[in-house]
Amino acid sequence: MSQKELIMPKLGESIMEATILKWLKKEGDKVELDEAVLEIATDKVDSEVPTPFAGTITKILFKEGDVVQIGKAIAIIDGEGGGTVQPVVEKVVPQEVKTEAPKQVVVEKAPETTFVAGGDRFYSPLVLNIAREEGISMSELERIPGTGKDDRVTKSDILNYLQNRGAVTTQAKVETPQVQAPVAEKVTPVVQTASVSGGNEIVEMDRMRRLIADHMVMSKKTSPHVTSYVEVDMTPIVEWRNRIKPKFEKREGQKITFTPIFIEAIAKAIKDFPGINISVDGYNIINKKDINIGMAAALPTGNLIVPVIKNADRMNLVGLTAAVNDFANRARNNKLKPDEIQDGTFTLTNVGSFGSLMGTPIINQPQVAILAVGAIKKKPVVLETEFGDVIAIRHMMFMSMSYDHRVVDGMLGGSFLKRVADYLEGFDTEREI
Repeated sequence: MSQKELIMPKLGESIMEATILKWLKKEGDKVELDEAVLEIATDKVDSEVPTPFAGTITKILFKEGDVVQIGKAIAIIDGEGGGTVQPVVEKVVPQEVKTEAPKQVVVEKAPETTFVAGGDRFYSPLVLNIAREEGISMSELERIPGTGKDDRVTKSDILNYLQNRGAVTTQAKVETPQVQAPVAEKVTPVVQTASVSGGNEIVEMDRMRRLIADHMVMSKKTSPHVTSYVEVDMTPIVEWRNRIKPKFEKREGQKITFTPIFIEAIAKAIKDFPGINISVDGYNIINKKDINIGMAAALPTGNLIVPVIKNADRMNLVGLTAAVNDFANRARNNKLKPDEIQDGTFTLTNVGSFGSLMGTPIINQPQVAILAVGAIKKKPVVLETEFGDVIAIRHMMFMSMSYDHRVVDGMLGGSFLKRVADYLEGFDTEREI
């Protein structure tokens, strides 16, 4: 008759809290080992939390919509259905949980009490990071109304505050009246009022779409975007893929697409131009040693998610194909893990899968470049031969790359993009996989 605590699990190095979206079980329900108990959401991904032990849920400690710190107990499970023994912390996070329950409370309070306003109000690391980046002082942070548990300031609260911060700043700086008029004029046209007629329907963005919207706006504000283009002759790859596709599918039990071939070429080019594989921290440049390629994937909801193939340069084409297919399938079924969409150093997006010839993608911060591939189309092309120029029908594709002009100049951006094209056009059509 032992009671155990179900702990909010560790979801990734940079994730400190998660929001409870939905309880799949209620108090009194029996659960089996590894059975999903609730759905949670982070700034990165939605996922299910399974129970590491079987029993009966005797108490649910947080309700849907609550934001919970990693490592906190979220439910009590009775191993035999009716005991009153002291709760034991289950080893969901092994290195942190080998303590008694009272010590567990002290450990969990540590990250929260690092920043306390007025001794009563706690702020999550995510909110504090946003405040630090936007230059919000602790006194200003205290004035932001919170909608979270115990009036906590959530990410949405601070982002909404930032949108209208100009109006607040104007009121606070009465001693400089000459600034008041321009600031008021800048804030007034916050274009949130659209013409709505009786036949229109207003639909609120879902949580993921709001996160995408915020991320895209932040990226454009952060990085001066420049986009370069190149056209690639994909004929050798198209013909090679058509030739080996039936044999590969029969042997491996899965299809080979163009995506792993693109990723292989990108990884090779990054080794040649490591200045693309960086991120920016203020006036510091962080050179990334790992080559982790993110692949933008469309979800059934219409939203996007970017699973990351870690150490892509160390994988052969078979391994890349397996990883691409696995991530694509699990993305469509909302089965990706938080760690699988983190730590990307470069992103590939396929705008051609929707029929577009080319695109101007937005950089996936904190990366400094993103490459888009367009649709592969047959077209007449002038070829230079030993017998003179000829016109031939070739499979052609546009590639475009947007890059952060703070640290990537046209020479580096253009040279890298051309090198990817060279690797694709020089593809060994005699290779076997």
